[in-house]
Amino acid sequence: MRFSRDIGRRAGNGAGMTLRIVQPTVRLEDPHDCTDSADALTILGAVFGTLLRREDSGIAPGLAEAWQVSQEGRRVDLRLRRGAAFSDGTPVDAEAVCANLRRMARPDKGYALGSPGVWHQYLGGAGIVPTGDLSLGIDLRAPVADMPDILAQAFLAAPSAFDALEAGNIAAAPGAGPYRVVAQAQGIVRAEARDGHDGPPAVEWRAVPEAEARLAALAEGRAEVAMRLPVAAALPPGVADRRYDDPTAIIYLFNQASGPLADPRLRRALNRAVDRDALIAEVLDGAARPLHGIVSDAHFGAVPGTPDPFDPDEAHHLLARAGHGAGLRLTVDCPTRLPDEAERLTAALAAQLAPFGVALDIRRHEDREAYAHMVRRKEIGDMCVFDSSPMSTFRVLYEKLDSRVAGAWWQGHRSPSLEVALDRACRTVDPQAREVIYREAYALAQEDPPWLTLYTHRRRIARRGAPPPLPVDGVLDVTRL
Repeated sequence: MRFSRDIGRRAGNGAGMTLRIVQPTVRLEDPHDCTDSADALTILGAVFGTLLRREDSGIAPGLAEAWQVSQEGRRVDLRLRRGAAFSDGTPVDAEAVCANLRRMARPDKGYALGSPGVWHQYLGGAGIVPTGDLSLGIDLRAPVADMPDILAQAFLAAPSAFDALEAGNIAAAPGAGPYRVVAQAQGIVRAEARDGHDGPPAVEWRAVPEAEARLAALAEGRAEVAMRLPVAAALPPGVADRRYDDPTAIIYLFNQASGPLADPRLRRALNRAVDRDALIAEVLDGAARPLHGIVSDAHFGAVPGTPDPFDPDEAHHLLARAGHGAGLRLTVDCPTRLPDEAERLTAALAAQLAPFGVALDIRRHEDREAYAHMVRRKEIGDMCVFDSSPMSTFRVLYEKLDSRVAGAWWQGHRSPSLEVALDRACRTVDPQAREVIYREAYALAQEDPPWLTLYTHRRRIARRGAPPPLPVDGVLDVTRL
């Protein structure tokens, strides 16, 4: 890939200098669609800004400087930051924010891969009204005490630009973020800092799919920051890095609506039969962290230090109790990407399960979007390779495990005790009390596992000069560079 030579190499925050970032993908998306891609979220945050933002496992002010959840999670009140404006100069006021939330709530918006209307299930039918020039209220159809979690992806565009967004002209939409787009091409987005904002004067994101090429861009001075580099790769002189755990969980969804995995003893048996450390060493050269529960340690309500479920003796015992001591065949659906190691992973998993008499019949799928739609339609075999990407513990429980919702990625799991815990959490406004409830739900999902949980990837961000800031979720805040 050729890089432009008409931009200066950034040195500090010198005027006219451009910070060049290389990452696997670069695409400017509709701000009201739903994505958990760190590559997309870093650009959306820089250009459009958001009402609230993630900070560690909690929520912090963004364009809203204060918020309150009340009435057992049925109402959210927000106070906006005074003086905030879109890049066309129009104010970020209550009317504009309400217009954004209403667009976000449309059933045809919030599209994630294979799953439309993500935000509609929370904001659809809500009363979204200004209560002052810089204040607004959201009256929800049902309690959602975790609504600030959802508003951390409430990106804001000037309402005058909604027609441009509908036409797919995302770059023309004035956002409320610290940068405005000045150029866009296939795999390239360039933006300039707006007056009054911190960060580099200009940023250029370039898509470089191959990790080795991203590392070479750093070494040759064609980029200042590189995302998602191999953990074991040697860094060139003058480059510093940070390592973090990507919170996306790599899992196998279990078909619990029909077939043998409707039996919880078999689901527990498979979770106890897998040596995650050995799997990570073979498939990813150690560049992952074993996942012992339904969410990563960085998630709200996780229980760090949960014991490894690997227990071969218990796995044999559970298989025998379920009537499969003599063997079992399972059909597994496997995509060729997302995760990119899916085929190697499934082959390694088959080898680990073979000594337990569990054989896998693997069905390979090359079209990843068609694969996602197949999963959404609940047409998988006995299990399928998948991931769980929301940083919101509430969304994981609600969208994937609540049988009453039967969401896009739900595959038949039924746990009345977990659903009771989720209902309590939705009405529990106090974050500390709600976190205790989520820890209960986390433990319940270990006793009756909905998935085969495997690992989260170890990631690496590298930067010429000083070490880059370390994001908890891999979403880079360019104003901190």
